[in-house]
Amino acid sequence: MQFGPYDMLMDFALMSLLLFIAQYLRAKVTIIQKLYLPSSLIAGFLGLFLSDQFLGVLPFSDNIASYAYLLVVVLFASLFIGRKSKSTVKQVIDEVGDTFTLNLAAELGGFGTALVVGGLIIRRFFPAVPEAFPILQPAGFVGGHGYAAAIGGTLEDVAGWGEALTIGQTFATVGILCGIFGGLFLINFATRVGATKFITTMADLPDSMRTGLVSDQEQKSMGKNTVNPMAIDPVTWHLLLVLIATAGGYYAYEAWANLDLGFILPMMCLSMLAGVLVQFMLNILNLQEYVDRDVIVRIGSTATDYLVGFGVAGINISVVAQYLVPIIILTIIGVTWGVFFLFFCSRKLFQNFWFERGIFVYGWTTGIVAMGITLLRVVDPEFKSGTLEDYGMAYVFISLIELSLISILPVYVARGNVVLSGVILLLITAGLLIATGMKYGWKSDKMSNLRPGEAEIIETAENEVEIQG
Repeated sequence: MQFGPYDMLMDFALMSLLLFIAQYLRAKVTIIQKLYLPSSLIAGFLGLFLSDQFLGVLPFSDNIASYAYLLVVVLFASLFIGRKSKSTVKQVIDEVGDTFTLNLAAELGGFGTALVVGGLIIRRFFPAVPEAFPILQPAGFVGGHGYAAAIGGTLEDVAGWGEALTIGQTFATVGILCGIFGGLFLINFATRVGATKFITTMADLPDSMRTGLVSDQEQKSMGKNTVNPMAIDPVTWHLLLVLIATAGGYYAYEAWANLDLGFILPMMCLSMLAGVLVQFMLNILNLQEYVDRDVIVRIGSTATDYLVGFGVAGINISVVAQYLVPIIILTIIGVTWGVFFLFFCSRKLFQNFWFERGIFVYGWTTGIVAMGITLLRVVDPEFKSGTLEDYGMAYVFISLIELSLISILPVYVARGNVVLSGVILLLITAGLLIATGMKYGWKSDKMSNLRPGEAEIIETAENEVEIQG
């Protein structure tokens, strides 16, 4: 059957219906609320079970598995449009040094352990499995469905491994589940041993976190009207900037491929560079003040919701079954690294609120930043620990490093340098941990002990709660 524009339109329409149903279920079903599952993940599971692979109820086209990479190209195109941060590396290191080094170490170490341990296991016990297989676990865990699609797509382009995309989406789905279920288990343990500083139980969370619906009192604007709707709609204005960068990435990819230089540059990275160019042109034309970064972020987040939905719905169950044992092994490696980093690296090296900061790291290195924020909100409902602010400042430079990582590393790994790549990343990780310890010191106190500055912040937070009460 020939694939046409209406087939694609109906695929997105059907996924929109599933997202609506998923959000309604999140808002009304108590057991789903207690699991804190994102609506996009629920929609993806609904799509998977209602597709031809199981019940055959929804008439999805055969192309839904390809949408994940398409949408990640759009997502990457939005990453630098509207950014106005002028922070320097020195400012970041001085103000949030341990956040910068430890979050970066968690990411690099996640890739490193998967490539070294997983690479050796795959090479020894699963010779029929492609050598590059281990990189898909941290791709899905650390970057979620977006990075899994990006790295899976790169492996498909560079190594001709068509199953990489499905395996990457599987790891991303498993990562979110490990992030939320594992995170809630770790939080329950931490409350029992007194490691959490702002809560003693998980019972007092706001309704919006459980239902996904924000009350009138909590609602706020998601962006500004930077252009007059009589000329062009503000959403159209921001969307066209993202799509211009997307087109730039696509045509740059096609042009590069036609040069036949022996290696491929990932399309999502070229779209990101095109986004940088779009922002540069906006600055030259003095239009930068008419771009609201919040609206651009919402467009990227919209792409991510559909990306997750299609990523899960498009998982090929037969491929998952074929690689099930290696998937389980790599998942255990990934979760083990996350728990080790929380209870050793975070506990020893974060200067204050080690569990709050550490559970955020665990969340985003297993199930994307949104999962990290969800877990942080559980233990720090008012975000008084400073974790998010510090991470936001540090991420400006972490993002540059990780974008380089996912652009270069898959190509290098696809050429057979799996274990060597992991060793290099682990050496860098060790260097970051040692540097953090040398600059800020190693902590050896009990989990429940207060660290310098915590008492004052906790007291202020408690006073604010009393005043509001």
